[in-house]
Amino acid sequence: MEKWAENDYLLLTPGPLSTSPTVRRAMDRDWCTWDDEYNAGVVTPVREKLVQLATASRPDHYTCVLMQGSGTFSVEAMVGSTIPRDGKLLVLANGTYGQRLAQIADRLEIRHVVHDSGELDPPDLGRLDQALREDEAVTHVVLVHNETTTGMMNPLEEIASIVKGHDRLLLVDSMSAFGGVPMDIAEMGIDYMVSSANKCIQGVPGFGFVVARISHLEQTEGWSRSLSLDLYDQWQAMEQGNGKWRFTSPTHVVRAFYQALIELEEEGGVAARHTRYRENQRRLVQGMQRLGFRCVLPPEYQSPIITGFYNPPHAEYDFMKFYSLLKDKGFVIYPGKVTGIDSFRIGTIGHVFPEDVDRLLVALEQSMYWNGKQHAS
Repeated sequence: MEKWAENDYLLLTPGPLSTSPTVRRAMDRDWCTWDDEYNAGVVTPVREKLVQLATASRPDHYTCVLMQGSGTFSVEAMVGSTIPRDGKLLVLANGTYGQRLAQIADRLEIRHVVHDSGELDPPDLGRLDQALREDEAVTHVVLVHNETTTGMMNPLEEIASIVKGHDRLLLVDSMSAFGGVPMDIAEMGIDYMVSSANKCIQGVPGFGFVVARISHLEQTEGWSRSLSLDLYDQWQAMEQGNGKWRFTSPTHVVRAFYQALIELEEEGGVAARHTRYRENQRRLVQGMQRLGFRCVLPPEYQSPIITGFYNPPHAEYDFMKFYSLLKDKGFVIYPGKVTGIDSFRIGTIGHVFPEDVDRLLVALEQSMYWNGKQHAS
């Protein structure tokens, strides 16, 4: 299979990411949103497959709700629909996307407290345990699974154990990990998990989804702070309409995602994809260190999804010039997001393979103009 036909470059980002030609070609047909061929034949299987990916142990305890928009729309739907008016949310933050969770809670006027551990450290588990023991008003805890500000993989199992030990509800933004990192949300006691079409399942942007514990979702009628992002109402519409969305469905995107799920199965499932991502990231770090670049995070915190690197300490270095040289050679990287640290990031997910990383490393070395190593593409 061609790896990146029709594109001038690979997207080495945490999503939108490089997709397969067959995923893109799946969007070539129009669909009727009222027709069973689409709702029962595409939407319903997508929902079922996502639940099965989220939990092999207790799929009957969960359902999946698809939601139009970017991943943040689904995050806001989860936060804004699952916390009662007298509830209180504890936000674990260690990057841009953890802070976005706090912004959502603030904008929706949800009582909340933020535990910010800084961008270079995981959440403080002792502080979390103490807070849940001392503050009985906290009803829900939310965190980002893989914080792509740095590429940090937060210790989800340990956090879940603490939260469930205190009998609180756990909401997880697994935007950039689900589908690429093995997990079973039922075994961890996760109540709600959100992700997006254009991340590790390798679809295209246009919708996100929430995998929800049915026994709790059933209680949330009327809780949403939004009409269009009402998780309960969206769930009821899909259940009663056999996959029908309340508002216009992103049909082409959903069909492409259906194809992406087929290709995930063909690759060998999440475990096989995780192995490929890890090998991509291993080769990247090994090669970057050989070229003199330093990782922002220590290896014990690092995910296989995206890796941050310090900018070279050279007066001549300019990220946009470096970016443009790499793009001319067929690779797009990401600027850094860490406060106070000059850095850039390279993703290792999507339709990207170890041999692509090897080609990237050659292009990187040829683009190091500050060392006099610039070569034509």
